[in-house]
Amino acid sequence: MANEILEEEFNIMDEQSGRIKVLDSNTFKKPIKDIKAGKPICLEIGQNVEDAIAMMQVKQFGCVLVVDDGKLVGVLTERDIISKAIGTGKELNEIPVEEIMTPKPQSFQPDDSLAFVMNAMTVGGYRHIPIVDDKNQPLTVVSVKDIVSFIVEHFSEEILNLPPK
Repeated sequence: MANEILEEEFNIMDEQSGRIKVLDSNTFKKPIKDIKAGKPICLEIGQNVEDAIAMMQVKQFGCVLVVDDGKLVGVLTERDIISKAIGTGKELNEIPVEEIMTPKPQSFQPDDSLAFVMNAMTVGGYRHIPIVDDKNQPLTVVSVKDIVSFIVEHFSEEILNLPPK
């Protein structure tokens, strides 16, 4: 907790000092914990798809993490709902999340590099990657949007202000 507060203070100091960020190979070696990503939406095994959709709508996020006793066991995405639940004839409140989730999803640790995570997302076709602690408890979910935002922060003003063609 103290490390997170200290890191946040350094980030604020960097922004205020006007220090220029550079997009180079070192940027992609940074740990994934440097990405600004929110707290994950977690549902326990046994909850239904209707509950998952409601939470995704409220939080405006494209996936929920499914946990069993606090440990990650699956990911349920918008794609899973559309391809595995809609049109089945079942009511969404009758389908448990574990029936259509992606079980045993690939996950990463906070100190894994951005490049490593980006490669896994590309190879696996993932739009969301869970970040877990050493006990497999979810810490956050990094989305493609989070990564793009992080990269854009490193563009120079000249590039960000180029007129469209």
